[in-house]
Amino acid sequence: MKEFSTENIRNIGLFGHGGVGKTSLAEAILFAAGMTNRLGKPDDGTTVSDYTEEEIGRKLSISSALLHAEWKNHKINVIDTPGYADFSGEVVSALRVVDLALVLISASSGIEVGTEQVYETISKQDGPRAFFVNKMEKEHADYQKCIDQLRETFSPHAVAVSWPIGEAAEFKGVVDLVKMKGYTFDAKGKPQEAAIPADVKEAAEDARATLMEAAAEADDALLEKFFEAGELSEEQIITGLKKGIASGVVSPVFAGSAAQNVGVSTFLDFAVNFFPSPLDRPAIVGKKPRSEEDVECPANPLAPLCAFVFKTVSEQHVGELSFFRVYSGTMTAGMEAYNATQDENERIGQVFSMNGKERTDIGKLILGDIGAVVKLKNTHTGDTLCEKKMPVVLPPIDFPAPIFEMAVRSKAKGDEDKVATGLSRLHDIDPTFSHKVFPDLRQTILYGQGEMHFDVMVSKLKKRFGVDVELEKPRIPYRETIKGKAEVHYKYKKQTGGRGQYGDVHLRMKPLPRGGQFEFVDAIVGGVIPSKFIPSVEKGVVEAMLAGTLSGHPVVDISVELFYGSYHDVDSSDMAFKVAGLMGFREAFAKSTPVLLEPIYIIEVKVPDENTGDVMGDLSSKRGKILGMDPQGKWQVIKAQVPLAELYKYSVTLRSLTQGRGVHKQQFSHYEEVPRDNAEKVIAEAKKQKEDAES
Repeated sequence: MKEFSTENIRNIGLFGHGGVGKTSLAEAILFAAGMTNRLGKPDDGTTVSDYTEEEIGRKLSISSALLHAEWKNHKINVIDTPGYADFSGEVVSALRVVDLALVLISASSGIEVGTEQVYETISKQDGPRAFFVNKMEKEHADYQKCIDQLRETFSPHAVAVSWPIGEAAEFKGVVDLVKMKGYTFDAKGKPQEAAIPADVKEAAEDARATLMEAAAEADDALLEKFFEAGELSEEQIITGLKKGIASGVVSPVFAGSAAQNVGVSTFLDFAVNFFPSPLDRPAIVGKKPRSEEDVECPANPLAPLCAFVFKTVSEQHVGELSFFRVYSGTMTAGMEAYNATQDENERIGQVFSMNGKERTDIGKLILGDIGAVVKLKNTHTGDTLCEKKMPVVLPPIDFPAPIFEMAVRSKAKGDEDKVATGLSRLHDIDPTFSHKVFPDLRQTILYGQGEMHFDVMVSKLKKRFGVDVELEKPRIPYRETIKGKAEVHYKYKKQTGGRGQYGDVHLRMKPLPRGGQFEFVDAIVGGVIPSKFIPSVEKGVVEAMLAGTLSGHPVVDISVELFYGSYHDVDSSDMAFKVAGLMGFREAFAKSTPVLLEPIYIIEVKVPDENTGDVMGDLSSKRGKILGMDPQGKWQVIKAQVPLAELYKYSVTLRSLTQGRGVHKQQFSHYEEVPRDNAEKVIAEAKKQKEDAES
């Protein structure tokens, strides 16, 4: 494969609402550049980006795909990301390594829910961005309306750099506003210069005037010239646009049709001429391993290696592929690399440039480039590969917190270990997916981003790890505690002929402050119970606490004092005192006003103004306590405390209430007493489950 210098590399990410044509644009870029000989379609399952069984079957992108195209002596790396909210982790990881985020919107639909959500994520990165108004051939396409929306909703710096020749069924080309030239396109997407139609010329000239002003505002010297002369030369516009795009003060807007390959080649021309190269971006800064000392990775291909793994893919017959970007130095096949995150050495095998699942062995990857390596032993998403002489750990990816929970169980007995192994591997591949085993609930709980996310993971478990699982409603990790105090005397005495059993204990029980967990107090004096038996009493108490009394859930925030008792020289044993401790605890617990506790979560819900009332009403119906509201433009951020028992599939409810526009995040806060009526239902259900299990 041809080698490219860093200044001739462009790293672009494609982002937007599902169905706006990101994958179609990626396909058109490859076709226009001659990387493919046909224009694939997502609905036909023939695109380079969507190549997995899940993506072809569902006809949508599930994971990000790395592609590359050669265009006019430049290498353009493209990361095509999913538009569905359940796979937002793919968006975050791609944003980490691209130099410009290209946001697509539909010319007829304008800004949609997914676009708003992804743009908020993009804005946190504070990097260069651009917009592509796609599907100009569709009915009701309105380019000017889209630009107005972009400027009002996202950025006042959004400025057209191309203008459509015709719209909807009449769409046939674009005007390059920098050169002020018109282009039409043949069936293969090749541009042919054409006169700017009279009905387009006035709008194009107005748009060019806006573009000229934006270019001037990007540079103080140009702005001064613009004020003096009232215009800029084409060369000055180019200078201003390059600087403005790299600094983020200009966000270019393109018109086109990915499906018809119209405007794609002119977009690529603009990308190589105006989009920032890796050298135009600030040098990345990490930390020394196990230190807070900053380390800057120099933008020099001859410097020590620094590469960041932003994605991991597991493929049958290949193993794991680690996708990475080189931030300093050069990644070479056969070299020794140091994983500073894991403190492990790695041998770099083959180095690939990727086009979907197609790999091209290129031997090395230079500063600024993006590629993949296979079969690294101890390297995962978010790890930094470097050289030991300059160790550095780059900041981890800030993946979205889980908002959806389900329990999982294997359909076949004996598959539990295989399920656990599969879940761990899936987490390595997708860090937004995780699991935790809760012995007291007798469940494994999965955490992720939504129902489709889980559907995909269950499918992967079956296809890649050979295990069938079922998803079910997660049980709530209730806890039991007391509100009162009690003192009991329990004597365990058993005579069966021969040596008997004898253990005699006096216990005091009282509550601890919430979060106090457990305290065992040995207050025995005078040796009324030998010291060797006291740990056995504590073991019995702990065993009773773990099993619970009201509902079978663990007991917390309690103090148990062993203050008196007696023993028998022959019949006393560890087992006897353990049983005495256990039974004494149960008796004391029943006399100490026992109550049930439930986990309370802090939830932040971001919703459009018009949906605020509905969402607040719904939260109140879920026993939620509204803590406050924070207005953010046309949005409201509602903060509330809600019991976990009421949050099952809340993301589905929220999407329904807000037409998909609402988003939320949740985090455990504390435990609170369950209202009496609710507690009685939980306790009755627990007793029924116990009876069913014993019958």
